[in-house]
Amino acid sequence: MMEEFHSETDSDYTSYWRDWFVSSRGNEYFCEIDEDYLTDRFNLTGLNTEVSYYQYALDLVTDVFDLDADDDLREQIEKAARHLYGLVHARYIVTTRGLAKMLDKYKKCDFGKCPRVLCEGHPLLPMGQHDLPNMSTVKLYCPKCEDIYNPKSSRHASIDGAYFGTSFHSILFQVYPALNPEKSLRRYEPRIYGFKVHAAAALARWQDSCREDLQERLGEFGMSHKFVEESDSEEENFEYGEENEPARTEKVAGDGASGRMDLGN
Repeated sequence: MMEEFHSETDSDYTSYWRDWFVSSRGNEYFCEIDEDYLTDRFNLTGLNTEVSYYQYALDLVTDVFDLDADDDLREQIEKAARHLYGLVHARYIVTTRGLAKMLDKYKKCDFGKCPRVLCEGHPLLPMGQHDLPNMSTVKLYCPKCEDIYNPKSSRHASIDGAYFGTSFHSILFQVYPALNPEKSLRRYEPRIYGFKVHAAAALARWQDSCREDLQERLGEFGMSHKFVEESDSEEENFEYGEENEPARTEKVAGDGASGRMDLGN
């Protein structure tokens, strides 16, 4: 792979590597980082501890790589260069220039469209669930339904989510608020022969699930509880009723007696 890079000048070589990386299959989510940003060491602060063969990888991305090394070492340096480019990419896309480049790709739907039917093919944005590498792969965020999805292609699904970070998509809509779509209140409504399913059925299912969850939580603490409908026999229900029956009878009798006394007066 490294043997394909040939150029007459240093700048052509650098540009060719970045062009090759961005145009490679599976790297469609990346934008090209400006050379001025890559050559500013302040933008690379702390990355030397994150990337193996850091100096060689940086030379490959930003300058002529003229190290006479065997194929195994070249392959490792190439892998380190891709990792370095991805980490720098996460920092670059939250800059003014980087946001503008990613915005162009967003408008062209380069990241795909939302698979949710009611979003009507709204464009997606790449995002990471973690800012640290090797934690999770890249996901696709829909700003309309505010949900995340897995990429369709296996090549994209293997990209590290840290190469895009957790803040990029939110910063994009902070800088360009006019692009933030209106949230839709539309939800799929199940129907039977054109009639909506009654809401009471859904409420009953929800209540049943809550009761099951309550029983499970009580069981975890060693507490047993039965609902009235789960009694073993009707005698238990009858006993509960008999306990309250005398009090009710006495109350009624007292009320009647007081009424007769009032009438007599």
